[in-house]
Amino acid sequence: MKKHRIITAVLGAMLLLGGCHGAKASTDFTIPEEFDETKKIEITFWAKNDTNVTQTAIYNKAIEDFQALYPNITVNMRLYTDYGKIYNDVITNISTNTTPNVCITYPDHIATYLTGNNTVVPLDDLFADPEYGLGGSRLKFDSPSVSEIVPEFLDECMIGEKHYAIPYMRSTEACYVNKTYVEKLGFELPDKLTWDFVWEVSEAAMAKNTDGTFKVNGQNVLIPFIYKSTDNMMIQSLKQLGADYSDADGNVLLFNDDTRNVLKTVAEHTKTGAFSTFKISGYPANFLNAGQCIFAIDSTAGATWMGSKAPLLDISADKVVDFETEVMAIPQYDPENPVMISQGPSICVFNKKDSQEVLASWLFAQFLLTNDVQIAYSETEGYLPVTKKAQDAQEYQDYLAKEGEDNDLHYDVKIKAAKLLMENTGNTFVTPVFNGSASVRDAAGQLIENVTKSVKRKKTVDDAFIDGLYEDVKSLYHLDQGGASGVSGGKADLGKLPVASVCLLLGLVITWVLIGVYALRERIKSKDRQ
Repeated sequence: MKKHRIITAVLGAMLLLGGCHGAKASTDFTIPEEFDETKKIEITFWAKNDTNVTQTAIYNKAIEDFQALYPNITVNMRLYTDYGKIYNDVITNISTNTTPNVCITYPDHIATYLTGNNTVVPLDDLFADPEYGLGGSRLKFDSPSVSEIVPEFLDECMIGEKHYAIPYMRSTEACYVNKTYVEKLGFELPDKLTWDFVWEVSEAAMAKNTDGTFKVNGQNVLIPFIYKSTDNMMIQSLKQLGADYSDADGNVLLFNDDTRNVLKTVAEHTKTGAFSTFKISGYPANFLNAGQCIFAIDSTAGATWMGSKAPLLDISADKVVDFETEVMAIPQYDPENPVMISQGPSICVFNKKDSQEVLASWLFAQFLLTNDVQIAYSETEGYLPVTKKAQDAQEYQDYLAKEGEDNDLHYDVKIKAAKLLMENTGNTFVTPVFNGSASVRDAAGQLIENVTKSVKRKKTVDDAFIDGLYEDVKSLYHLDQGGASGVSGGKADLGKLPVASVCLLLGLVITWVLIGVYALRERIKSKDRQ
């Protein structure tokens, strides 16, 4: 009876653990010997879309075409306007085992998803499966083989020693330049931008007429240099300098003297009015198109919004100023050895109890790599297809060759942006991915945002200010847990424990409390009998 009661208490606690954990198996997904096409399967697909109806239509067509090949599979799509919202919803749903089947996301986010028990399917075995893997013999569509995916993009999907995603689209950052104003200021654009050149031109552009308007544009408003993603600004600057940022072990190396020097440079040019950020001043494309910005740095995926002939505009047509737009790589410290970030969404598959459901999800994820989907989606923005198969296809080559033939499908700025990444794929890099790496990325941008905002508020940005800023940002993003301050910055910490971890600890506490109560009760009974 004693043993029975103890076992009952422990089992009760373990059931609690199972309920909190989503009751998932603890082993990796095992590929079924055969896909059962007689079984009705429903899968959910979460994707991001910026209200771009063309992209939505491409997703819908991909689903329709896929379901025509596999009529037993129904794909239910849910669209989000922000990757952060997808991330938050996935995290929320992990504990209840209600994650989607297929999700457009980022490796930084996947690293956090993996804190759940067997949440995301490792794909290496699926890649290699001769029948249902990449280029598999039993697929009903023309899937690319592993060798036909751009290797740099596929490598970005590795976390540790395994692939937990396949790339979907890739972009980098570009500097969209008002070449007309650069030449009006007496400068000639170099073949490759340097930080010194951008700062020099930006400062020169601050010259004003006697009536207070700026000489270069004759307007009351001018911010020569605007950066959309300040986390990328800091990360790429440090990479170009050969400076520390973080490592794959989760060590946060961001808070160092190279970062300090970048922040001082930002402060210097913010003080004159030559620099600002998207979060503080607004969308770079709007200033660029209105003739109120000379260097606008944004993703190549945003190219359709850039330039006086841009097919997409957020300002009224009467505010647009005519100028020649040049698409260039971001500024470099060493232009002979250019370095730029690779970014863009990837696709992960979530584990489920039913292996047939998981295999159906993998088939759909793979279908998104087919030429029809890859080429059509890349043509909507300045994205680059992630497969050599699509890049080398005659259809895509014809699209690139028609650069500038119109200001819609073949808008020259958009195609130049895609070519920029294609020509520089070997010069791209990605940041280390680990549980908490998304927080380190946010911290990198927050440093620049805080400095820019503080200068605009007339605060002095000196070493003492930056020392305090380092500590504030470490605390804000929970990067000060378990490590030294200063150069190392400690290891990334997500702050609150995941729900599964909280449940595990709670279950263990309850188990030992129940055992302790039982033991104490038996001891009292024993004394009473003596």
